Amino acid sequence: MSKRVVVTGGSCVSALGQNWSEILTNLKSKKNCVVRMEQYEKYAQMNTKLAAPVNFTPPDYPRQKTRGMGRVALMATYCTDCAIKNAGLSGNAILRNGRCGVAYGSSMGNVDALLDFFSMLTSDRCDGITATTYIRSMPQTCAVNIGVFFELTGRIITTNTACTSGSMSIGYAYETIKNGQQDIMIAGGADELSPTSSAVFDTLFATSTKNETPHLTPRAFDKERDGLVVGEGAGTLILEEYEHAIARSAKIYAEIAGFGTNTDGFHITQPNRDTMQIALELAIKDADISPDKIDYVNAHGTATDKGDIAESHATYNALKKSTPVSTLKNYIGHTLGACGAIEAWLSIMMMREGWFAPNINSDDIDAECANLDYIQGEGREINAKYIMSNNFAFGGINTSLIFKNWDSK
Repeated sequence: MSKRVVVTGGSCVSALGQNWSEILTNLKSKKNCVVRMEQYEKYAQMNTKLAAPVNFTPPDYPRQKTRGMGRVALMATYCTDCAIKNAGLSGNAILRNGRCGVAYGSSMGNVDALLDFFSMLTSDRCDGITATTYIRSMPQTCAVNIGVFFELTGRIITTNTACTSGSMSIGYAYETIKNGQQDIMIAGGADELSPTSSAVFDTLFATSTKNETPHLTPRAFDKERDGLVVGEGAGTLILEEYEHAIARSAKIYAEIAGFGTNTDGFHITQPNRDTMQIALELAIKDADISPDKIDYVNAHGTATDKGDIAESHATYNALKKSTPVSTLKNYIGHTLGACGAIEAWLSIMMMREGWFAPNINSDDIDAECANLDYIQGEGREINAKYIMSNNFAFGGINTSLIFKNWDSK
């Protein structure tokens, strides 16, 4: 018998802020967090000079607990610490009884540590290599560091699936609890900012080059969009089996109603609207609801031509109506492995608020995009019962999460 899975806590580290009150204020003021990066000027061959950095100062954790953490793992661990406190689980023995696991992902590990390895090959010296270099650089650095920091002894799932790392972690954590293997799962994703991340997309001519007007980009779904902007951050959700949450009188933020994922089997970097649509339909089937029940969609919204067009048509064809849609990437850029978790948590909080952020900068919707209800202006008040959060990644990896408003039971 499958279990019900609820969200009992969450947090994020983002360019918009690190607590919901601050983030909501910035969303309502339509704050764009993209800036021109002076340190990118030296890369003459890189077209974009833009990014959305986070003002993050690592907390004063014990050195022995953080020596194997680079910036990405520090953001993930701090974010998880906040989420655990938010869930009322700080110091609880439940975390260490084998029934609490972690599912966490990122695109890669700490770039500085990777540079130490690479310098060995170019300098023929090992000066930069220490006992923690690999721990900081490995792609699973967030998941294992979270596990050790909080002394978790349950299952570990590491989802290093690029831009679906965070959403895939949530989906797999949900299935782990639903199938009875764990009572609680810490799920999320993180990525740190590096010029190399921007260069990946720059070589594909997929980055925004509005270097003189950073506040006007990205602009997903807009006919004047010219590409994405890379950001950074972390997002963590605490997922819990429903009866377990009720037994400890936990606050419930939302219920995970459905999850769908698949791969395109088509192209490493080019999206396929047909298989994207199937992923959304799989989530709807898992939620056992009709498509018209979805009241809002948080779109992946990368502001790339092929991505926006494919995603919008996949969404419209799956939901069969002009559903309200917006993307948070217009505010904080593309946070890569973190985006699925940050966007899921903020979508849940907007659902609880009864207000959904608009697509800033998206003033003139591209006629090639599907006929969705792209939220504009001052945002939209919606009494939503079900919302959907979608993410898509290199490799043709597609994910869709459906959350049910706990206040609308």
